[in-house]
Amino acid sequence: MAEDLKKMYRTIMDDHFPPKMEISFVDQDKRQTLFYEKVSWTIDNIQKGLRYGENPGQEAALFKLVNGNLVLGETESIQPGQYLASDIELLQSGKHPGKTNLTDADNSLNILRYFPDKPTVVIVKHNNPCGVARSDTLEDAYQKANMADRIAAFGGCIAVNRAVDRATAEAIIQQYAEVVVAPDFEEGVMGVFSKKKNLRVISIGNIERLQAFVGQRCVEFKSLIDGGIIAQWSFVPEARTRADLKLAECEYKGKHFRIQREPTDEEYNDMLFGWLVESGITSNSVIYVKDQVTVGIGTGEQDRVGVAEIARDKAYRKLADRYCFEMSGMPYNDLQDDDKKAEIDDKVAAEKGGLIGAAMVSDAFFPFRDGVDVGLKEGITSVIHAGGSENDYQSIEACNEVGATMVYTGQRSFKH
Repeated sequence: MAEDLKKMYRTIMDDHFPPKMEISFVDQDKRQTLFYEKVSWTIDNIQKGLRYGENPGQEAALFKLVNGNLVLGETESIQPGQYLASDIELLQSGKHPGKTNLTDADNSLNILRYFPDKPTVVIVKHNNPCGVARSDTLEDAYQKANMADRIAAFGGCIAVNRAVDRATAEAIIQQYAEVVVAPDFEEGVMGVFSKKKNLRVISIGNIERLQAFVGQRCVEFKSLIDGGIIAQWSFVPEARTRADLKLAECEYKGKHFRIQREPTDEEYNDMLFGWLVESGITSNSVIYVKDQVTVGIGTGEQDRVGVAEIARDKAYRKLADRYCFEMSGMPYNDLQDDDKKAEIDDKVAAEKGGLIGAAMVSDAFFPFRDGVDVGLKEGITSVIHAGGSENDYQSIEACNEVGATMVYTGQRSFKH
Protein backbone atom coordinates (compact mmCIF):
# COMPACT_ATOMS: atom_id res chain seq x y z
CA MET A 1 0.00 0.00 0.00
CA ALA A 2 2.77 2.44 0.95
CA GLU A 3 4.61 1.70 -2.29
CA ASP A 4 1.40 2.27 -4.27
CA LEU A 5 1.04 5.70 -2.67
CA LYS A 6 4.62 6.62 -3.55
CA LYS A 7 4.12 5.43 -7.12
CA MET A 8 1.56 8.14 -7.87
CA TYR A 9 4.24 10.82 -7.44
CA ARG A 10 6.48 9.06 -9.98
CA THR A 11 3.70 8.68 -12.52
CA ILE A 12 4.10 10.73 -15.68
CA MET A 13 0.83 11.66 -17.32
CA ASP A 14 0.19 12.09 -21.02
CA ASP A 15 -2.07 15.11 -21.26
CA HIS A 16 -4.79 15.43 -23.85
CA PHE A 17 -4.64 19.18 -24.25
CA PRO A 18 -4.29 20.26 -27.90
CA PRO A 19 -1.03 21.74 -29.19
CA LYS A 20 -2.51 25.22 -29.71
CA MET A 21 -4.91 27.49 -27.87
CA GLU A 22 -6.56 30.78 -28.78
CA ILE A 23 -8.33 33.20 -26.45
CA SER A 24 -10.40 35.94 -28.07
CA PHE A 25 -11.87 39.08 -26.55
CA VAL A 26 -14.80 40.28 -28.65
CA ASP A 27 -16.41 43.72 -28.45
CA GLN A 28 -19.09 44.19 -31.12
CA ASP A 29 -17.15 43.88 -34.38
CA LYS A 30 -13.71 44.14 -32.76
CA ARG A 31 -11.85 40.91 -31.98
CA GLN A 32 -8.51 40.67 -30.17
CA THR A 33 -6.99 37.21 -30.03
CA LEU A 34 -4.08 35.83 -28.04
CA PHE A 35 -2.37 32.81 -29.62
CA TYR A 36 -0.64 30.14 -27.53
CA GLU A 37 1.42 27.02 -28.21
CA LYS A 38 1.88 24.08 -25.85
CA VAL A 39 5.34 23.70 -24.32
CA SER A 40 7.27 20.45 -24.04
CA TRP A 41 10.83 19.35 -23.32
CA THR A 42 13.02 16.63 -24.80
CA ILE A 43 14.06 14.35 -21.93
CA ASP A 44 15.80 11.05 -22.71
CA ASN A 45 14.88 11.60 -26.36
CA ILE A 46 11.18 11.78 -25.52
CA GLN A 47 8.95 14.85 -25.82
CA LYS A 48 7.29 15.50 -22.47
CA GLY A 49 4.93 18.21 -21.30
CA LEU A 50 4.07 19.02 -17.69
CA ARG A 51 4.48 16.05 -15.38
CA TYR A 52 1.02 16.63 -13.92
CA GLY A 53 -1.02 19.45 -12.41
CA GLU A 54 -1.26 20.54 -8.79
CA ASN A 55 -1.76 16.91 -7.76
CA PRO A 56 -1.00 13.54 -9.36
CA GLY A 57 -3.98 12.59 -11.48
CA GLN A 58 -4.66 16.13 -12.69
CA GLU A 59 -3.77 16.55 -16.34
CA ALA A 60 -2.05 19.85 -17.09
CA ALA A 61 -0.35 21.64 -19.94
CA LEU A 62 1.80 24.73 -20.23
CA PHE A 63 1.07 27.16 -23.07
CA LYS A 64 3.29 30.08 -24.05
CA LEU A 65 2.07 33.27 -25.70
CA VAL A 66 3.40 33.30 -29.26
CA ASN A 67 1.29 35.96 -30.97
CA GLY A 68 -1.44 38.53 -30.48
CA ASN A 69 -1.86 41.65 -28.43
CA LEU A 70 -4.56 42.86 -26.09
CA VAL A 71 -5.41 46.52 -25.47
CA LEU A 72 -8.23 47.36 -23.06
CA GLY A 73 -8.66 51.06 -22.43
CA GLU A 74 -5.18 52.44 -21.83
CA THR A 75 -3.75 49.11 -20.65
CA GLU A 76 -1.78 46.89 -22.99
CA SER A 77 -0.72 43.31 -22.42
CA ILE A 78 2.87 42.13 -22.47
CA GLN A 79 4.13 41.47 -25.99
CA PRO A 80 4.49 37.87 -27.25
CA GLY A 81 7.91 36.26 -27.23
CA GLN A 82 9.17 37.78 -23.97
CA TYR A 83 9.50 34.43 -22.27
CA LEU A 84 10.38 33.59 -18.70
CA ALA A 85 8.85 30.61 -16.90
CA SER A 86 6.84 29.61 -19.97
CA ASP A 87 10.01 28.81 -21.94
CA ILE A 88 12.50 27.28 -19.52
CA GLU A 89 15.64 25.38 -20.46
CA LEU A 90 16.08 22.20 -18.43
CA LEU A 91 19.80 21.67 -17.86
CA GLN A 92 19.37 18.85 -15.37
CA SER A 93 16.23 17.02 -14.42
CA GLY A 94 15.74 13.64 -12.85
CA LYS A 95 12.07 14.55 -13.23
CA HIS A 96 10.53 17.03 -15.62
CA PRO A 97 8.56 19.81 -13.98
CA GLY A 98 4.99 19.72 -12.80
CA LYS A 99 2.58 22.61 -12.50
CA THR A 100 3.66 23.57 -8.97
CA ASN A 101 7.33 23.68 -9.96
CA LEU A 102 6.58 26.18 -12.71
CA THR A 103 4.22 28.35 -10.66
CA ASP A 104 6.80 28.46 -7.86
CA ALA A 105 9.47 29.48 -10.37
CA ASP A 106 7.15 32.07 -11.90
CA ASN A 107 6.29 33.66 -8.55
CA SER A 108 9.95 33.79 -7.57
CA LEU A 109 10.61 35.77 -10.76
CA ASN A 110 7.58 37.93 -10.00
CA ILE A 111 9.41 39.06 -6.86
CA LEU A 112 12.96 38.93 -8.20
CA ARG A 113 12.28 41.42 -11.01
CA TYR A 114 12.21 44.34 -8.55
CA PHE A 115 15.78 43.80 -7.30
CA PRO A 116 18.23 44.03 -10.22
CA ASP A 117 20.99 46.02 -8.53
CA LYS A 118 22.29 43.45 -6.02
CA PRO A 119 22.58 39.66 -5.81
CA THR A 120 19.17 38.49 -4.63
CA VAL A 121 17.75 35.09 -3.77
CA VAL A 122 14.07 34.16 -3.54
CA ILE A 123 13.09 30.75 -2.15
CA VAL A 124 9.47 29.85 -2.86
CA LYS A 125 7.41 26.99 -1.43
CA HIS A 126 3.76 26.38 -2.32
CA ASN A 127 3.74 29.60 -4.34
CA ASN A 128 4.76 31.76 -1.36
CA PRO A 129 8.26 32.98 -0.51
CA CYS A 130 9.72 31.46 2.64
CA GLY A 131 12.98 33.40 2.45
CA VAL A 132 14.12 36.42 0.45
CA ALA A 133 17.45 38.17 0.85
CA ARG A 134 19.76 40.64 -0.87
CA SER A 135 23.49 40.91 -0.24
CA ASP A 136 26.83 41.81 -1.81
CA THR A 137 27.48 38.22 -2.89
CA LEU A 138 25.15 35.54 -4.20
CA GLU A 139 26.39 32.98 -1.68
CA ASP A 140 25.66 35.29 1.25
CA ALA A 141 22.23 36.16 -0.14
CA TYR A 142 21.45 32.45 -0.46
CA GLN A 143 22.63 31.65 3.05
CA LYS A 144 20.50 34.45 4.49
CA ALA A 145 17.41 33.52 2.46
CA ASN A 146 17.78 29.86 3.39
CA MET A 147 18.36 30.47 7.10
CA ALA A 148 15.41 32.87 7.23
CA ASP A 149 13.27 29.73 7.17
CA ARG A 150 15.46 26.69 6.68
CA ILE A 151 12.60 24.29 7.44
CA ALA A 152 10.15 25.68 4.87
CA ALA A 153 12.93 26.01 2.28
CA PHE A 154 13.26 22.20 2.27
CA GLY A 155 12.07 21.07 -1.15
CA GLY A 156 11.57 24.61 -2.39
CA CYS A 157 12.33 26.51 -5.57
CA ILE A 158 15.46 28.66 -5.40
CA ALA A 159 15.64 31.54 -7.87
CA VAL A 160 18.62 33.88 -8.22
CA ASN A 161 19.37 36.92 -10.36
CA ARG A 162 23.07 36.24 -10.95
CA ALA A 163 25.01 33.40 -12.55
CA VAL A 164 25.43 30.64 -9.96
CA ASP A 165 29.03 30.38 -8.78
CA ARG A 166 30.61 27.26 -7.29
CA ALA A 167 30.44 28.50 -3.68
CA THR A 168 26.70 29.14 -3.98
CA ALA A 169 26.14 25.78 -5.67
CA GLU A 170 28.01 23.97 -2.87
CA ALA A 171 25.83 25.76 -0.32
CA ILE A 172 22.63 24.87 -2.18
CA ILE A 173 23.31 21.13 -2.32
CA GLN A 174 23.69 20.98 1.46
CA GLN A 175 19.88 21.17 1.57
CA TYR A 176 17.17 19.45 -0.43
CA ALA A 177 15.72 21.63 -3.17
CA GLU A 178 13.32 20.76 -6.00
CA VAL A 179 14.31 23.52 -8.41
CA VAL A 180 17.12 25.99 -9.00
CA VAL A 181 16.42 28.84 -11.43
CA ALA A 182 19.19 31.14 -12.67
CA PRO A 183 20.24 33.14 -15.72
CA ASP A 184 23.49 31.18 -16.06
CA PHE A 185 25.87 28.80 -14.31
CA GLU A 186 29.61 29.26 -13.97
CA GLU A 187 32.14 26.59 -14.90
CA GLY A 188 32.02 23.54 -12.64
CA VAL A 189 28.61 24.33 -11.15
CA MET A 190 26.69 21.68 -13.11
CA GLY A 191 29.17 19.11 -11.82
CA VAL A 192 28.26 20.17 -8.30
CA PHE A 193 24.54 20.01 -9.00
CA SER A 194 24.87 16.58 -10.63
CA LYS A 195 25.34 15.16 -7.11
CA LYS A 196 21.61 15.78 -6.65
CA LYS A 197 20.06 13.60 -9.35
CA ASN A 198 16.48 14.78 -8.93
CA LEU A 199 17.29 18.48 -8.78
CA ARG A 200 15.67 20.39 -11.60
CA VAL A 201 18.22 22.94 -12.80
CA ILE A 202 16.54 25.55 -14.96
CA SER A 203 18.14 28.27 -17.05
CA ILE A 204 16.13 31.35 -18.01
CA GLY A 205 18.27 33.80 -19.91
CA ASN A 206 15.72 36.60 -19.63
CA ILE A 207 16.38 36.83 -15.89
CA GLU A 208 19.23 39.12 -16.85
CA ARG A 209 16.67 41.58 -18.20
CA LEU A 210 14.01 41.00 -15.56
CA GLN A 211 13.74 44.71 -14.88
CA ALA A 212 12.15 45.09 -18.31
CA PHE A 213 9.17 43.18 -16.90
CA VAL A 214 8.55 45.76 -14.15
CA GLY A 215 5.22 47.46 -14.85
CA GLN A 216 4.29 44.94 -17.57
CA ARG A 217 0.82 43.40 -17.36
CA CYS A 218 -0.66 40.14 -18.51
CA VAL A 219 -4.23 38.87 -18.30
CA GLU A 220 -4.91 36.49 -15.42
CA PHE A 221 -7.70 33.94 -15.58
CA LYS A 222 -9.50 32.25 -12.69
CA SER A 223 -11.90 29.45 -13.51
CA LEU A 224 -14.97 29.06 -11.32
CA ILE A 225 -16.60 25.82 -10.23
CA ASP A 226 -19.27 26.10 -12.93
CA GLY A 227 -16.77 26.77 -15.74
CA GLY A 228 -17.13 30.52 -15.57
CA ILE A 229 -14.00 32.65 -15.83
CA ILE A 230 -12.83 35.80 -14.09
CA ALA A 231 -10.32 37.79 -16.14
CA GLN A 232 -8.19 40.54 -14.60
CA TRP A 233 -5.03 42.45 -15.36
CA SER A 234 -2.05 41.33 -13.32
CA PHE A 235 -1.05 43.44 -10.32
CA VAL A 236 1.63 46.12 -10.60
CA PRO A 237 3.00 47.71 -7.39
CA GLU A 238 2.94 51.47 -7.93
CA ALA A 239 5.11 52.30 -4.91
CA ARG A 240 8.59 51.26 -5.98
CA THR A 241 10.74 54.15 -4.77
CA ARG A 242 10.98 56.28 -1.66
CA ALA A 243 9.29 59.16 -3.49
CA ASP A 244 6.20 56.99 -3.99
CA LEU A 245 5.63 56.61 -0.24
CA LYS A 246 3.68 59.04 1.93
CA LEU A 247 4.32 59.68 5.60
CA ALA A 248 1.24 58.46 7.47
CA GLU A 249 -1.39 61.07 8.32
CA CYS A 250 -5.17 61.27 8.45
CA GLU A 251 -8.16 63.19 9.74
CA TYR A 252 -10.53 61.80 12.36
CA LYS A 253 -13.46 63.67 13.87
CA GLY A 254 -11.95 67.02 12.95
CA LYS A 255 -8.53 66.22 14.38
CA HIS A 256 -5.36 65.82 12.30
CA PHE A 257 -3.08 62.89 13.05
CA ARG A 258 0.45 62.61 11.64
CA ILE A 259 3.40 60.35 12.24
CA GLN A 260 6.07 62.26 14.17
CA ARG A 261 9.27 60.65 12.89
CA GLU A 262 10.63 60.40 9.36
CA PRO A 263 12.05 56.97 8.47
CA THR A 264 15.81 56.52 8.29
CA ASP A 265 17.48 55.44 5.05
CA GLU A 266 17.72 51.87 6.37
CA GLU A 267 14.04 51.85 7.31
CA TYR A 268 13.04 53.12 3.88
CA ASN A 269 15.15 50.41 2.25
CA ASP A 270 13.63 47.64 4.37
CA MET A 271 10.07 48.90 3.92
CA LEU A 272 10.40 49.12 0.14
CA PHE A 273 12.10 45.73 0.00
CA GLY A 274 9.29 44.22 2.07
CA TRP A 275 6.53 45.93 0.09
CA LEU A 276 7.85 44.54 -3.20
CA VAL A 277 8.25 41.07 -1.71
CA GLU A 278 4.60 41.42 -0.62
CA SER A 279 3.52 41.47 -4.27
CA GLY A 280 4.28 37.74 -4.40
CA ILE A 281 2.61 36.69 -1.15
CA THR A 282 -0.87 35.25 -0.73
CA SER A 283 -3.14 37.60 1.19
CA ASN A 284 -4.09 38.28 3.91
CA SER A 285 -0.42 38.70 4.83
CA VAL A 286 2.02 40.47 7.14
CA ILE A 287 5.78 40.12 6.96
CA TYR A 288 8.76 41.44 8.90
CA VAL A 289 12.02 42.51 7.24
CA LYS A 290 15.38 43.52 8.64
CA ASP A 291 18.56 44.42 6.75
CA GLN A 292 17.04 43.35 3.40
CA VAL A 293 16.20 39.87 4.68
CA THR A 294 12.78 38.46 5.53
CA VAL A 295 12.51 37.66 9.24
CA GLY A 296 8.96 36.31 9.47
CA ILE A 297 6.37 35.74 6.75
CA GLY A 298 2.68 35.25 7.53
CA THR A 299 0.43 34.29 4.63
CA GLY A 300 -3.15 33.48 3.74
CA GLU A 301 -4.73 34.20 7.12
CA GLN A 302 -8.28 35.46 7.56
CA ASP A 303 -7.66 38.31 10.03
CA ARG A 304 -4.88 40.85 10.04
CA VAL A 305 -3.96 40.74 13.72
CA GLY A 306 -3.86 36.95 13.45
CA VAL A 307 -1.44 36.97 10.54
CA ALA A 308 0.74 39.55 12.30
CA GLU A 309 0.95 37.14 15.24
CA ILE A 310 1.68 34.18 12.96
CA ALA A 311 4.55 36.06 11.30
CA ARG A 312 5.86 37.05 14.74
CA ASP A 313 5.67 33.50 16.06
CA LYS A 314 7.41 32.17 12.96
CA ALA A 315 10.20 34.71 13.44
CA TYR A 316 10.83 33.31 16.93
CA ARG A 317 10.67 29.67 15.83
CA LYS A 318 12.82 30.13 12.75
CA LEU A 319 15.49 32.05 14.66
CA ALA A 320 15.61 29.32 17.32
CA ASP A 321 16.01 26.71 14.60
CA ARG A 322 18.73 28.75 12.93
CA TYR A 323 20.73 29.15 16.14
CA CYS A 324 20.33 25.46 16.96
CA PHE A 325 21.44 24.44 13.47
CA GLU A 326 24.47 26.73 13.63
CA MET A 327 25.36 25.49 17.11
CA SER A 328 24.63 21.77 16.83
CA GLY A 329 24.03 21.00 13.16
CA MET A 330 20.49 19.81 13.85
CA PRO A 331 16.96 21.20 13.87
CA TYR A 332 15.71 22.75 17.09
CA ASN A 333 12.93 20.16 17.35
CA ASP A 334 15.50 17.32 17.33
CA LEU A 335 17.64 18.81 20.09
CA GLN A 336 17.39 16.69 23.25
CA ASP A 337 19.69 18.76 25.47
CA ASP A 338 17.37 20.85 27.67
CA ASP A 339 20.18 23.14 28.80
CA LYS A 340 21.13 23.98 25.22
CA LYS A 341 17.48 24.52 24.36
CA ALA A 342 17.11 26.91 27.29
CA GLU A 343 20.22 28.78 26.15
CA ILE A 344 18.80 29.15 22.64
CA ASP A 345 15.39 30.16 23.97
CA ASP A 346 16.90 32.84 26.17
CA LYS A 347 18.94 34.25 23.28
CA VAL A 348 15.92 34.32 20.95
CA ALA A 349 13.75 35.94 23.62
CA ALA A 350 16.39 38.62 24.29
CA GLU A 351 16.50 39.40 20.57
CA LYS A 352 12.70 39.15 20.27
CA GLY A 353 12.96 36.76 17.38
CA GLY A 354 15.19 39.14 15.44
CA LEU A 355 12.35 41.67 15.21
CA ILE A 356 14.02 44.53 17.08
CA GLY A 357 14.53 47.30 14.53
CA ALA A 358 12.64 45.41 11.81
CA ALA A 359 10.08 46.79 9.37
CA MET A 360 6.49 45.55 9.50
CA VAL A 361 4.81 45.15 6.12
CA SER A 362 1.10 44.60 5.48
CA ASP A 363 -0.55 44.03 2.11
CA ALA A 364 -3.57 46.14 3.16
CA PHE A 365 -4.45 48.67 5.82
CA PHE A 366 -4.68 47.79 9.50
CA PRO A 367 -8.37 48.08 10.46
CA PHE A 368 -7.43 48.67 14.11
CA ARG A 369 -4.22 49.34 16.04
CA ASP A 370 -4.13 45.80 17.45
CA GLY A 371 -2.33 44.54 14.35
CA VAL A 372 0.38 47.20 14.49
CA ASP A 373 0.71 46.67 18.25
CA VAL A 374 1.78 43.07 17.65
CA GLY A 375 4.91 44.29 15.89
CA LEU A 376 5.54 47.32 18.10
CA LYS A 377 5.64 45.10 21.20
CA GLU A 378 8.48 43.16 19.57
CA GLY A 379 10.52 46.27 18.83
CA ILE A 380 9.78 46.93 15.17
CA THR A 381 10.54 50.55 14.29
CA SER A 382 8.81 51.08 10.94
CA VAL A 383 5.52 50.12 9.31
CA ILE A 384 4.42 50.17 5.68
CA HIS A 385 0.86 49.50 4.51
CA ALA A 386 -1.75 50.77 2.09
CA GLY A 387 -3.47 53.22 4.42
CA GLY A 388 -7.08 54.26 4.05
CA SER A 389 -8.69 52.71 7.11
CA GLU A 390 -11.25 54.72 9.09
CA ASN A 391 -9.04 53.92 12.08
CA ASP A 392 -5.65 54.88 10.61
CA TYR A 393 -5.38 57.38 13.44
CA GLN A 394 -5.13 54.48 15.92
CA SER A 395 -2.12 52.99 14.14
CA ILE A 396 -0.48 56.43 13.88
CA GLU A 397 -0.95 56.98 17.62
CA ALA A 398 0.42 53.50 18.37
CA CYS A 399 3.61 54.27 16.42
CA ASN A 400 4.03 57.74 17.92
CA GLU A 401 3.74 56.33 21.44
CA VAL A 402 6.95 54.34 20.97
CA GLY A 403 8.79 56.51 18.44
CA ALA A 404 8.19 54.22 15.45
CA THR A 405 7.52 55.53 11.96
CA MET A 406 4.89 54.64 9.35
CA VAL A 407 4.32 55.21 5.64
CA TYR A 408 1.47 54.61 3.21
CA THR A 409 1.73 53.09 -0.25
CA GLY A 410 -1.77 54.24 -1.25
CA GLN A 411 -2.36 50.87 -2.90
CA ARG A 412 -3.54 47.49 -1.66
CA SER A 413 -1.52 44.40 -2.63
CA PHE A 414 -3.94 41.48 -2.32
CA LYS A 415 -3.03 38.23 -4.05
CA HIS A 416 -5.63 35.45 -4.11
